[in-house]
Amino acid sequence: MAASFSQTKCFHPRNTFMRLIVLSIFGLIAIALTMRAPTAERIHKFKQQLATHAAPDCSFNETHIQNLQMRYDLTDSIEYARRQIRYLPQDIKRKSLTKIDDELFPEDFDEVNLKSPPSDITCLKEIELPVPKSARPGTADARDFLFGVSTTYKRLTEAKTSPMLEWAHWLTDGNGKSNGGGLILRLVDASEEQLDEARKRLTSLGIDVKVYHSDSSIEMAQRYLSLLPTLYNDASRKNRKWLVMCDDDTFFPSMSALVNRFSEYNHKSDLYIGTFSEDISNIKRHGSQAFGGAGVFFSIHLASVITDLYEDCITPKKIKESDTGWGPQGDILLRKCIYEHTEIRLTLLRDLHQLDIVGDPAGFYESGVAPLSLHHFKGGPIWTKAAVYEGAKVAHACGEDCYLQRFISNDDFVISNGFSIAYYPKGIQFDINQVERTFGAAPEDFGYNLDFMLGPQRGSLTKTGRKVAWELRESTNLGGGSVLQSYIRKADDKRWTEDGRPLFDKDGVLELVWVP
Repeated sequence: MAASFSQTKCFHPRNTFMRLIVLSIFGLIAIALTMRAPTAERIHKFKQQLATHAAPDCSFNETHIQNLQMRYDLTDSIEYARRQIRYLPQDIKRKSLTKIDDELFPEDFDEVNLKSPPSDITCLKEIELPVPKSARPGTADARDFLFGVSTTYKRLTEAKTSPMLEWAHWLTDGNGKSNGGGLILRLVDASEEQLDEARKRLTSLGIDVKVYHSDSSIEMAQRYLSLLPTLYNDASRKNRKWLVMCDDDTFFPSMSALVNRFSEYNHKSDLYIGTFSEDISNIKRHGSQAFGGAGVFFSIHLASVITDLYEDCITPKKIKESDTGWGPQGDILLRKCIYEHTEIRLTLLRDLHQLDIVGDPAGFYESGVAPLSLHHFKGGPIWTKAAVYEGAKVAHACGEDCYLQRFISNDDFVISNGFSIAYYPKGIQFDINQVERTFGAAPEDFGYNLDFMLGPQRGSLTKTGRKVAWELRESTNLGGGSVLQSYIRKADDKRWTEDGRPLFDKDGVLELVWVP
């Protein structure tokens, strides 16, 4: 299939006749303007417009794109386009889907030879887009929260699994200082040198952290439960309202939203707050409980109760009872400790997301969701992969509500902000408010496993010729409230085919520049 996706237009900007008309109109406007006195007020307003509405930069950043080529194995010939979006914060609610009254990419993509790159690209006019006013990263006051995580030194430090940058996103102001939130980190079988190195690296990022040793000879479920007494016994606990247990791949994209949501709860009451697995089979298998990867939150008094009960809750009998065939589970041991000794039951917070899904997670991230937490985004043999840290950087521009907010244009593009730009060449003739089932459940997928938490899902559009998507790989915080996003599509991606034939014959890069 050819690279072009735009329809032929009589009044295309590149049409010679159209150019003559446009030049004539501009000439008449110029004559009319010269007949008017250039008052000081008009000159001042013009200068203000120049200062606040600079024209989009249409130069081609050769070094930047060639770096993308190297990191993501792009071909020498690519299709490229860039669009500048000026966001306008307003007192409006975040919508799952916001209309852009414009075409996102009205021109054909530029075909760029990276061995002989052009000096500039097709210059598309700026789009102005209203967005809800929301906080930016670094403005949250997280002093009420103390988080606990257990992992290994290897996972902490290896590039593919390291969570340190994600932790810095939700535990610092983004400028090397703590946002008040604390972290208790336990490293399994780590040496003293490794503990010290981990402490130094995390502290250098601005994270308020204490690092301890953990022993693998202790049953994993017991190690998990013991994390809560460790949090409770920390010296900073007297200044906290919430103690949180989570996994090393738990991500909180908006700390301001998390702080605001938990301000609605009475921290002086006994509260055990979390969410279910998306897979109802996991709930059947393990029980109605908080699944820890999404984050489990405890009020201080309930944590004190569990701390007092700890020895009674880790007996060999209780550990055996926490094994449902998948080995002893810490989430089960915790639930049993609470349910068998108190009248407290789980407070369900569905904006936390365990993400027990397998395969392509696009349908979830493209659903307009506003998550308080995300989990299972590092990939691996089972779980899904998504660049959540890179995606959430857009909050440095248009605010935390912008992350994963959807915007639909007149030419059937949908931006799932910070995850993908999807194009629907045959139009959007389906319920876009239903989650696209691009993923599955494991180990058994009955077709309805995920309906309880995600709602019934519509069918996947992969390999149908009805959808193609460029997925976010990198974001750059340009400072001053501006962020550059780089979305990439590979020509050999089998998802974007029809009858086995690829929809595009070249790799593609689309970039959005969000400016204030």
